[in-house]
Amino acid sequence: MRVLVIGDTHIPRRAASLPKQVSEFIESQSYDFVVCTGDLTGEEVLNYLKGLGERLSVVRGNMDHLNLPEYEILELDEIVAGVIHGDQVYPRGNREQLIKVARKLGVDVLISGHTHSPDVYLKGVLLLNPGSATGVWSGGNASLKPSFMVLSVEGRSIGVELYELEKDLKCTSKRFDFR
Repeated sequence: MRVLVIGDTHIPRRAASLPKQVSEFIESQSYDFVVCTGDLTGEEVLNYLKGLGERLSVVRGNMDHLNLPEYEILELDEIVAGVIHGDQVYPRGNREQLIKVARKLGVDVLISGHTHSPDVYLKGVLLLNPGSATGVWSGGNASLKPSFMVLSVEGRSIGVELYELEKDLKCTSKRFDFR
């Protein structure tokens, strides 16, 4: 199963569109699932995401005025994943609080956004944050680099590819097994 994880686009308020290299890469791939951590801020982004994969999961960000859920729980093959925006914890991106949210939801993986900085962290629960697909500023320490993730899920194993745009699109990858 291939899963695109994207969030914090803030289109059209903070960015006009996805960077060309990001949209070209995303559109050249196929996905079984598209997961968005919120802060789309425009319905046109929601419609764009609908066309990228077979299934779509989107949660409401603190800047969204769309009728979206606060959280979702997904089955990705044999892995249970939770999706939240991330504004439920303070300070932004606090890993210990995110782990508590994951445990409360009963998930193996918690996907969140809000920080605009990508993160991959494992401590009993796998925390994933794709960062901001447009690289726009946030109220915290944003990376200001456009970023997103592609997951490959097989049974209880998950591969995480983190893409970040500097001059070129660069990828780092890790694999995690939940047995």
